[in-house]
Amino acid sequence: MAQTPAKKAPARKVARKVASKTAIVKVVAKKAPVARKAVVVSKPEVKADVKPEVKAAKPVKLKVKLVRDSFTMPADDWALIDQLKVRAIGFKRPAKKSELLRAGLQVLAGLPDSALQIALDKLQPLKPGRPKAEKK
Repeated sequence: MAQTPAKKAPARKVARKVASKTAIVKVVAKKAPVARKAVVVSKPEVKADVKPEVKAAKPVKLKVKLVRDSFTMPADDWALIDQLKVRAIGFKRPAKKSELLRAGLQVLAGLPDSALQIALDKLQPLKPGRPKAEKK
């Protein structure tokens, strides 16, 4: 007699319950905190005639607020920025446009009023506002 292969019962689909993120967070939050061992540190003996060393305090860095702005300038002045950048590379100190403008402000701030007035009078006056966009 030939044996017939046994028929397998169809596989049942197991319904999986997917936990939401909030449920997982709640389960994690319910776990008890881990107990920590207390460490006892003995104080070193200090002699009366010896002063403890004082470490130098690190200088506190003040966070400077940055301001972003845009402005218009003639193409000749814009070319001056490129020339100054090339000069800075010549003495191995690459400079960004913002660094050059900030350095220029520092130099202008150090000028006496008469020299500042002369420098401002040399500038070409510009129309206020944005230049009109060229039509293509």
